Amino acid sequence: MRVLVMGGTLFLGRHIVEVALGRGHDVTIFNRGQENPTLFPEIERLVGDRNSNLSSLAGREFEAAIDPSAYNPEQIHLLLSALKGPPRHYTFISSISVYRGFAPGIQYDEDADLLAGSEGYGALKARTEAAIWSAMPERVAILRPGLIAGPYDPTGRFTYWIRRIEAGGRVLAPGRRERPVQFIDARDLAEWAMLLAEDQVSAVYNAAGPHSTLTMGQFLDHCLEASQSDARLEWLTDEQILASGIEGWTELPLWIAENDTEAGGIFHADNRRARGLELGFRPVAETIRDTRDWIRAAGEVKCSPLLVKTLSTVKEQSTINACQP
Repeated sequence: MRVLVMGGTLFLGRHIVEVALGRGHDVTIFNRGQENPTLFPEIERLVGDRNSNLSSLAGREFEAAIDPSAYNPEQIHLLLSALKGPPRHYTFISSISVYRGFAPGIQYDEDADLLAGSEGYGALKARTEAAIWSAMPERVAILRPGLIAGPYDPTGRFTYWIRRIEAGGRVLAPGRRERPVQFIDARDLAEWAMLLAEDQVSAVYNAAGPHSTLTMGQFLDHCLEASQSDARLEWLTDEQILASGIEGWTELPLWIAENDTEAGGIFHADNRRARGLELGFRPVAETIRDTRDWIRAAGEVKCSPLLVKTLSTVKEQSTINACQP
């Protein structure tokens, strides 16, 4: 199958290309040629800018397109206008950020209300979903993951916890040990996206991690086991963390106060529809171990525009001292 991957050399797109090649597909990637330009020398690489210059795609035909990088409807219009014709199937990696809100403790499925308008990441992703579906009705798989984890992660979110626990000492552990968390390994998402493209599945799916089967305590225990450092978890309540002025999701990835009226239920995504179509999840310990190995080999990611500013050690320790003198 002739497969077009938009991007393909950074994180999720890189895993998608690896899966597609492993399954024997004829892969073409389109990107700006700035990230890992020597990666995948055996495949066709088209250079351009999806916002302004898609001339290298002009007149081309593909059986499937897998797109982890579109963020607004205009990017879809430009891509489909450049191609000779729409691909037979389009797999779009969207986000749970399209939902209007995440009420505390409430599970949400794919029929939950979406954000309106065109302001902000989530709303634009929702409008992008609509643009693809309008252009190619019944030929689109829309996948809505939450946090994506694993090797090559340029955001610093998931890797924050692995790096921090490897560094040792007192580690601020947020909220309740029993609080559920959800994330999906990029490799699991890539394999499933390729399967949907092959089968030309058309629907919308929450591609978030398993619900109610992983807690924050279990996740951090796995990180401790992988690091074998002298790290000691210091559990602080949501109220203590909020009072310290620490920002959830950015400074402390995988944490948002459970009683937050807008996002407290973010880790309650219902993914039964996706699991019914063979979305599977590798063991959490494997994701942590493989990501740890990549971190050790690659060193610190410093220049990615996707890198978030996580909690500094100084602020972390001062917060622990103030709350647990």
